[in-house]
Order: sequence, then C-alpha cells, then structure tokens
Amino acid sequence: VTVWGGFSTKWYVSLFHNQGLMDATWVTARVGVISATVATVLGTLAALTLTRYTRFRGRVLFSGMVFAPLVMPEVITGLSLLLLFVAVGLDRGFFTVTLAHITLTMCFVAVVVQSRLVSFDRSLEEAAMDLGATPAKTFFQITLPVILPAIVSGWMLAFTLSLDDLVIASFTSGPGATTLPMKIYSQVRLGVTPEINAACTILIAVVAVGVIIASIANKRREVQRQLDEQAAQRG
Repeated sequence: VTVWGGFSTKWYVSLFHNQGLMDATWVTARVGVISATVATVLGTLAALTLTRYTRFRGRVLFSGMVFAPLVMPEVITGLSLLLLFVAVGLDRGFFTVTLAHITLTMCFVAVVVQSRLVSFDRSLEEAAMDLGATPAKTFFQITLPVILPAIVSGWMLAFTLSLDDLVIASFTSGPGATTLPMKIYSQVRLGVTPEINAACTILIAVVAVGVIIASIANKRREVQRQLDEQAAQRG
C-alpha cells in the first residue's frame, strides 16, 4: 500500500512523536502488566484448588466458570462484560478494560499451571512438613520454586493475549482507554501509513527478541539439568 523508497529512520522518529500512538501504547502496557499479574495470581490459585481439592461442593460449576473464556467467542465475552458493566453502573475506561483482560487471560494461566501441578511430586511437600515446615513455608520454599516456570509462562501468555486483544477491548473501553490494537485498527481503516508500518516492525522485533531470549534460557536450563543428572550419577 506504500511505495518503497529505501531505508530510513524518519518514520520511527515520527512514530515516537505521534502522541496518539504513544498514549495508546502506554495504556496497552499498563493494562497488560496489571491484568497479567492479577490473572497469574488468580489462575494459580484456581489451578491449586482444582488440582489439590478434587472433591468439594460446586467444583464442576467452579471449573466451568474458570475455563469458560477458553471456548467462548470473544464477541460474546466482550458483549457480556459490556452488559455487566452497564448493569452495575460502572463507567467504561481503563479499569473495565483491565477487568475484561483479567477475565480473558486467567483461564489460560490456570491451564498452564494446572498441567505442571498434575505431574508435581507431592512427596517433596510431605518430606518438608515432616521436617517441621509449616504449610505456608512448604508452599513458598518447595512448591512455588518447582512450579515457577509454569507461572512465568502463564504470565507471559496472559501479557501477550492482553497486548493482542482487540475485540473485548473494543466493547469495554471508554474515553482515555484506547489500546494500541484499537488505535492501529482505527487508523488502518483510513489507510496504512508508514508510522503504522514502523510500529508493526517494532512489535515484531520485540516479539522476536523475546522468543530468542526464551529459547536461549530454555537451552541453558536443559544443559544444566543434564549436567546435574550426570553429576548425580557419578556421585
């Protein structure tokens, strides 16, 4: 949609001077961090409840409510949340977008953490409590370090989903709470500008760097695990 004219940093400079895009980026970052953090805490608690307490009244209903956003179309989720906010008289804005993203992403965190808890060796916790550790100390010193990679993965997934969301944010946003996907979509409808191309290039670069860092970290962790296993076998 544009004519290639060669390499230039002009439009990157213009992008950072575009106050509308910068404000939308700041809103998106704040919503993503807050919603991912809260969703990680709630999703982890939900995963612990579903994994450790297999029998309690209302478990099926609780499980269905936690995992409903996984199978529900985003349009239905966004419309339902909009009707809820209108019914309780809550003005749409930054707070409602954050609540909507927490609702959307919490189930993904619960799935990731629950998959790790299923294979968790409970004998480690039992050994710690046999040695005098309290349940709280056992959780923070034994359970949490073991499931921490899953929790971090859940946070990153929740943050990514929040950055990517357009449909739900469109239903639940209000004045002063325009996210970057909404801003880009509204501008693209009028024509793709070089500033939008620059913004997309930066997003792709950030994602690529994140993927590379995660791959290197996973590779180093795997090498360290193999070294530990070899050391244990020699010992």
